[in-house]
Amino acid sequence: MFLHEGLGSIAQWRDFPADFCERTGRGGLVYDRHGYGGSDPCRPLSSRFMHREALEVLPRLLEVFEIAQPVLFGHSDGGSIALIYAGSASTPPAALVTEAPHVFVEDVTVAHIAELREAYHSTDLRARLERHHGANVDRLFDGWTGAWLSPEFRDWNIEAYLPKVTCPILVIQGAGDEYGTMKQVNAIAGAVAGDVATLVLDACGHAPHVDQREKVLDAAGAFLRQVPVRR
Repeated sequence: MFLHEGLGSIAQWRDFPADFCERTGRGGLVYDRHGYGGSDPCRPLSSRFMHREALEVLPRLLEVFEIAQPVLFGHSDGGSIALIYAGSASTPPAALVTEAPHVFVEDVTVAHIAELREAYHSTDLRARLERHHGANVDRLFDGWTGAWLSPEFRDWNIEAYLPKVTCPILVIQGAGDEYGTMKQVNAIAGAVAGDVATLVLDACGHAPHVDQREKVLDAAGAFLRQVPVRR
């Protein structure tokens, strides 16, 4: 199951999920979170919007699709959602692959999102996002940036969930990630209960599956070959 980034969608994954599933011999499920892509407009996002996705929405989706032990592939906010779910579910997922996840708020993250908000009004960023989110774009962008930049979000932290993550996990981080640092990777690797592997990629920003696609496919494929396929 693929969990997209904070301003992502099904369309923005492009053909990566299909390629990933073909290489690993697994089925895949890609979905837009509420307010993203072609979904219905979202409600205002609270500082616990990722908790809601992990604790309420994702369990319901897995129930509807009758998926008992998924492999979760989460990018950015999607990676954080995957970690919260794995640290709270009564039945743990089979494995996690997380790209550029956040477990606490860093100054660099807040600073870059503030720059992004300025760019939304002064560059073609809005037009580029509108191609993927349509009529949702303004409400989504304002809601997401507003949540991340709110004073109460500075205390957002999901490290308490990490010791309860018992499944194998691969953490992928770009060395040039403009939204986060190795502090996130080190916090995860030092706290989770399950086996953990890390991959730090040079010449790579916040989207490793875009910037270093083949390396991500190779590493994630090798990682999942050690995880039994659930039928």
